[in-house]
Amino acid sequence: MKLSRRQFLHVAAGAVALPVTSRAARAQTYPSRPVRWVVGFAPGGGNDIVARLMGQWLSERTGQQFVIENRPGAGTNIATEAVVNAPADGYTLLMVAPTAAINATLYEKLNFNFIRDIAPIAGIIRLPDVMTVNPSVPAKTVPEFIAYAKANPGKINMASPGVGTSVHLSGELFKMMASVNMVHVPYRGASPALTDLLGGQVQVMFGTMPSVIEHIKDGKLRALAVTTATRSEALPDLPTVGEFVPGYEARSWYGVGAPKGTPAEVIDKLNKEINAGLVDPKLKARFTDLGLRCFPVRPPTSPSSLPPKPRSGPR
Repeated sequence: MKLSRRQFLHVAAGAVALPVTSRAARAQTYPSRPVRWVVGFAPGGGNDIVARLMGQWLSERTGQQFVIENRPGAGTNIATEAVVNAPADGYTLLMVAPTAAINATLYEKLNFNFIRDIAPIAGIIRLPDVMTVNPSVPAKTVPEFIAYAKANPGKINMASPGVGTSVHLSGELFKMMASVNMVHVPYRGASPALTDLLGGQVQVMFGTMPSVIEHIKDGKLRALAVTTATRSEALPDLPTVGEFVPGYEARSWYGVGAPKGTPAEVIDKLNKEINAGLVDPKLKARFTDLGLRCFPVRPPTSPSSLPPKPRSGPR
């Protein structure tokens, strides 16, 4: 069968247009089934709370369920490895936190390279940690706590959701800068750590704002200070640690990633939907009540995030 030049050009043009059409169609139909969102901590912590709130928004927005799957252990390395090895089709997401950066220096050998193997999708929020104590601790201010800790070296237990978490490092930074000796007690997530803090088995934790704020408001825990450089709008009367320990500052952030190779059009669609949630009055108000600040970010793979190409010459 011979093709005329016109027929050949028509077929060739269609072949070139097919990938573009397929990508557009894929973005329009995504998601067509439930999406798995992996969180590297036990239920009840800040990561989990934020993921569930945003997951509910995305479920209502897209008509498909965003199912939160908790995979705690090894400072989120278990969860990250599970996502790295998942199909790069947009149906497995990862809740990303500061541990992604911390683990790169904390562990000598990992089965993945986070920067290489996880594609960024979006930022969600920034948040402070809160220096929180069990009410049985006699200190009601940071200076009083420092004096109490120095009078009882090695007798105060400091809880965290795990070694290398931002909560752990916030506490270690305080220990170093305030020159106090406390015993670090790591758990497999914020929820079990909070259970023991509420029960008095441990005395202090630099917990993430969403995981501790309700316990603070209910009077079950006593907040001494926030770890950020400025006070929190959610607890405006609460001082910062830096007001008593000059130079102290620590903050956390949460975002979303996917396996490397996830189609750019899927990443772009997810980014747009998440950013739409961050300006939705109802969801934004819920984050604000939890002491969180929305943190929209465009992924580097998104065409709309790239600067315009320079012209090759005058026109």
